[in-house]
Amino acid sequence: MKKLYFTIAIALTAITLNAQVDRSDMPEPGPAPEINLKDPQRFELPNGLKVLVVENNKLPRVSIQLTIDNPPVAEGGKAGVSILTGSLLGNGSKTISKDDFNEEIDFLGARISYGFQSAFASSLSKYFPRILELMADAAINPNFTQEEFDKEKAKLITALKSEEKDVSAIARRVQNALAYGVNHPNGEFATEETVNNVALEDVERFYRELFVPANAYLVIIGDVKFDEAKELVTKNFDDWVKASPPSLGYSEPLDVQYTQVNFVDVPNAVQSEVTVENLVNLKMKDEDYLSAKIANFILGGASVSRLEQNLREDKAFTCYARSGLGDNKYGVSTFKAFTSVRNIVTDSAIVELLSEIDKIIADPISEEELEIAKSVYTGSFVLALEKPSTIARYALNIETEDLPRDFYKTYLERINAITVEDVQKAAEKYFQIKNARIVVAGKGSEVIESLENIPFNGRMLPVNYYDKYANTVEKPNYDIDMPEGVNVQSVLDSYFEAIGGKARVDKIQSLKLVYEGSAMGSTIKTEEKRTTDKYAQTTFMDDAPMMGVIAKGDELYMKQGGNKVPLPPEMQQDMKAAIGIFPEQGIALSNKAKLTGTEKVDGKAAYKIEVPGSTVQATYFYDVESGLKVKEATVINMNGHTQNQENIYKDYKVVDGIKFPSVRIGSMGPQMIETKLLEAAINVEVSEEDFN
Repeated sequence: MKKLYFTIAIALTAITLNAQVDRSDMPEPGPAPEINLKDPQRFELPNGLKVLVVENNKLPRVSIQLTIDNPPVAEGGKAGVSILTGSLLGNGSKTISKDDFNEEIDFLGARISYGFQSAFASSLSKYFPRILELMADAAINPNFTQEEFDKEKAKLITALKSEEKDVSAIARRVQNALAYGVNHPNGEFATEETVNNVALEDVERFYRELFVPANAYLVIIGDVKFDEAKELVTKNFDDWVKASPPSLGYSEPLDVQYTQVNFVDVPNAVQSEVTVENLVNLKMKDEDYLSAKIANFILGGASVSRLEQNLREDKAFTCYARSGLGDNKYGVSTFKAFTSVRNIVTDSAIVELLSEIDKIIADPISEEELEIAKSVYTGSFVLALEKPSTIARYALNIETEDLPRDFYKTYLERINAITVEDVQKAAEKYFQIKNARIVVAGKGSEVIESLENIPFNGRMLPVNYYDKYANTVEKPNYDIDMPEGVNVQSVLDSYFEAIGGKARVDKIQSLKLVYEGSAMGSTIKTEEKRTTDKYAQTTFMDDAPMMGVIAKGDELYMKQGGNKVPLPPEMQQDMKAAIGIFPEQGIALSNKAKLTGTEKVDGKAAYKIEVPGSTVQATYFYDVESGLKVKEATVINMNGHTQNQENIYKDYKVVDGIKFPSVRIGSMGPQMIETKLLEAAINVEVSEEDFN
């Protein structure tokens, strides 16, 4: 049992068709509804800023979107400078402090946000002049300070560290790096090293060179008059210095010569992240753009798609299986079919993904599938027209993607005109299985053998190996060369001896531990009470109970305020093995625990014991020399979502003959929190009330 901090996000998409339809007689589609999109009024400032204004008086609100449409930029050894630039923009300006800036925005009930090449604001129309002024001031006169830079840099490094063992994050990074190459803007990634290379002057230079008006578009939509908007924009953006971004080049990426598996070993993974990907050259202005999007929708674009029906509904391999087809006017993008599956079916999932891609390329889709896809696209398009942000995006796309002026006015007409043949041609053009990368991030010790035996076109798929930063590596060696006599039981015996001896440990009937630290400006305290068959842990923030975990008998639940939330049965089963005075007592009795090797913890070798489970996989690390536990790592996997947790144990001290770590460093959300031992009480009196 250990601290549990987890948030599980579940995204559900439902498409319901209620009409009773005679499937044997497909009805003729009716005429596409007429789309009345108001053309924006335009003007351009001398510095190059292009402005689009769409008057909409339905509501007394205005939205403002600034987009700088620069080609992608490679950041090289200072990858992360764009992220830092975006996080520093919006901290006030040279004329208004960060606190005053934010306070005024809140007072006006407005919103303003910034990216490294964008800005957005929305407010009531009566506050439009002031909000536009604030947005422009912070955008073109940013307040970059060393203090804020240091804060944002530390936050970014913390976020990167939290992703170190996140299987999904590792998979995404390697997929892009292998598809594009690490020197391509779409393939590079930030690391702790590259972020540490970034100084404040790099942010200032990046902003100065790329946050420029040459490729900038300002879209204003809402309850505003064109003449007023033009006057205010001219007043607030006229001082933006005219400049163009530097022209930068990079090598054009290429697909692999033959289909292959690219494997990344993530030892803590309880599921495999699987993606079949290839490069595509698709632009919005291409004649087959909508046909290609329809093809992707049918393959894996929704819960009714073929991938979902196969891998989720039929095979029960996963809770989702999707595909995505990108488009990019500046160069190639990617097609991806992806899923997250149990280790044991990783090879089977790959076969099914390839099979479905091959099927939609080789065989025409059905008329029914096409009509469903058209219905969903039509409905989504019509509903989206109610949002001002949609109108802004459409207006911007026409300007930046070289689209005809009637692109969206004729959108539904062109959707309705798509045929089965059009979809198949698009699938043939943009989906690949002959030159595809199959990128798998997972637990190598459990999946490599099956991955090396996947037949494809009369031969076994070759497997290449990479580390989590997309560097080529040798095939992992899982043969454990342990000293004679070292096994799970011997490691646990050494641990009990190290903390005070097995005889003394067995005499403990109850235990209370209290640790305290600080985070986010608050005092964080955890209080644990244990008996041989019960467990209660409560986390306090500033002495107010925030969350608790209770285990007794067959009950295991989370407690938030007065609410008790039972944990899923699979999780309860996995966690019961760790209930007791010390988790090791349960581990010793478990026939699932296995010694899987050694790993460095704080530079010293530690034995690694894994306790697998259907939902919770726990790994315990014990110092080879001292026998003391130095680390716990837990992977929680529910509904296709994975969370990693970690606890580091340091500086043991003796209390009543038993050693306890005086420092515990554990994950709390994205942060690592250091707490210190305030109290350790052995054989303390406990009551039933302590476990309610």
